[in-house]
Amino acid sequence: MSEVIPIKRERRKQARPGELLEAALSLFVEKGFASTRVEEVAARAGVSKGTLFLYYASKDDLFKAVVHETLAGRFAEWNEEFERFEGSTADLLRYGLNSWWERVGATQASGITKLMFSEARNFPELAAYYQNQVILPGTQLIRRILQRGVDRGEFDIPDLDYAVFSVIAPMIHLQMNQHSIGACVPAAFAIDGQRYIAAQSEILLKGLLQRPGQALAGGHA
Repeated sequence: MSEVIPIKRERRKQARPGELLEAALSLFVEKGFASTRVEEVAARAGVSKGTLFLYYASKDDLFKAVVHETLAGRFAEWNEEFERFEGSTADLLRYGLNSWWERVGATQASGITKLMFSEARNFPELAAYYQNQVILPGTQLIRRILQRGVDRGEFDIPDLDYAVFSVIAPMIHLQMNQHSIGACVPAAFAIDGQRYIAAQSEILLKGLLQRPGQALAGGHA
């Protein structure tokens, strides 16, 4: 019996950082960074404020840990998947967007983008951290995907640097819709995330211009 207690305590100790980050993410998304108090995070995680400070020295450090856990820490995994992918670059782009939706877009972590848009000017240090840890590696990865398509003769892209934004923009729109006005509209106006990603992928890959010999939608020549 004496051996069970320390094992349980050790498991509880190991669980605390994850529980704190989960509670912090929920509150940051619900209330914003400025309005979230560390006391609230600790209470939602079921620990004292003093316990929270054992793991994270400040609310800024807690936010950075949330960003790393939910977003920044995923880029090593995504870059490895890029290196291993053997299909066409069109399939790689489709896979990347769907993977982002499943792992980020459809989760509470997607609310961090809206939070940064609304509070970045008031917290420039956190904005710089987000820029370096999320935006920069994210744009670099998307650029690598597009460059792969160009190098393989699959894509014709005049300006790679700005083409990256064509991939990012639909993702931002979906996140903002989820956590802004879209959260308040009737279900009949809700956006289906998977259908949205599929539609945006095909527009990106095929464009909007009619190609010679292609029938118009609706059967017109």
